[in-house]
Amino acid sequence: MDYRDLNLTGSSSPHIRSKDGTAHLMGEVMLALLPALAFGVFNFGLKALVNAAVSVVACCAFEWLYRKAMKKNNTVGDLSAAVTGMLIAFVCPVTIPYWILVIGDFFAIVVVKQLFGGIGKNFLNPALAARAFMLSWAGAMTTWAVPRTSVPLWGAADVATGATPMYMLHENNLAGLMEQYSLKDMFIGLIGGSMGEVSALCLILGGLFLLYRKVITWCIPVSYIGTVAVLTFLFPRGNDPVTWMLYNLLGGGLMLGAFFMATDYVTSPVSKRGQAIFGVGCGLITVFIRYFGSYSEGVCYAILLMNLTVWLIDRNIKPARFGVVKAGKSKEKEAAAK
Repeated sequence: MDYRDLNLTGSSSPHIRSKDGTAHLMGEVMLALLPALAFGVFNFGLKALVNAAVSVVACCAFEWLYRKAMKKNNTVGDLSAAVTGMLIAFVCPVTIPYWILVIGDFFAIVVVKQLFGGIGKNFLNPALAARAFMLSWAGAMTTWAVPRTSVPLWGAADVATGATPMYMLHENNLAGLMEQYSLKDMFIGLIGGSMGEVSALCLILGGLFLLYRKVITWCIPVSYIGTVAVLTFLFPRGNDPVTWMLYNLLGGGLMLGAFFMATDYVTSPVSKRGQAIFGVGCGLITVFIRYFGSYSEGVCYAILLMNLTVWLIDRNIKPARFGVVKAGKSKEKEAAAK
């Protein structure tokens, strides 16, 4: 048989064929984010939708321009930049000025992602790294519109602002928080906070969709949320441990971080044991920052810090390789044969 006429593609192992390419997976993530985006529009007005659109367009433009300038292939079609843009809008207050949002998009795409080689090469979650960078404008990043207000599209936001549930928890003011926001409000999302973080219900629905579609696995979300639940129940700062735990679970960016940020393929471990350790580490650091840090929320920095440990986790916790025998066991077999 003459193999010269065959259309063969040479590549390194593993040889896995799948219809689920990057664009397909990123499209699934964007679908899962739509309920939270829709609720953000319901809670804060059309400005939430415009923020998401501006952020997505800016991220895609920066990726296209960088790849064009560096004479590299165009990767905008894989939709990873679009997902990053949506997530950056989600972790910002709806009152954020557009120019700060665009600077965050530039930092995420060019500095965190493309300068390290593009998709698959970055060692930090781009959206969370951008959020940490954007806290340089602390005033703009900590101005929270109260729920059910319509934030104007242009100009200064002439709306009422107030403390978020996480700030009140940080001040150990559980009684005041319970008076202002019920657990039902926290679950639905009728609270102040970042645009895409407020509705635990919508984020859980989106996370369950990703689990059903097998875009993510349960290891990281369960270990992350479970660790926060156990620690806040065992070490409450209120009279009712269960209530304190539930407010901590439903407040802040925990649900968004556990389902959509910590599960990022590039910046999380590959093995299930490694993913469980990664999730527990995120939970420990989140609670530690919430309890002892000067900042009221710890999800962003917890995930970023654990991103830095992924290489160590993957190096020391490797999946079993078929046909490979450890050196110690092979020597034992040789000795037994003699």
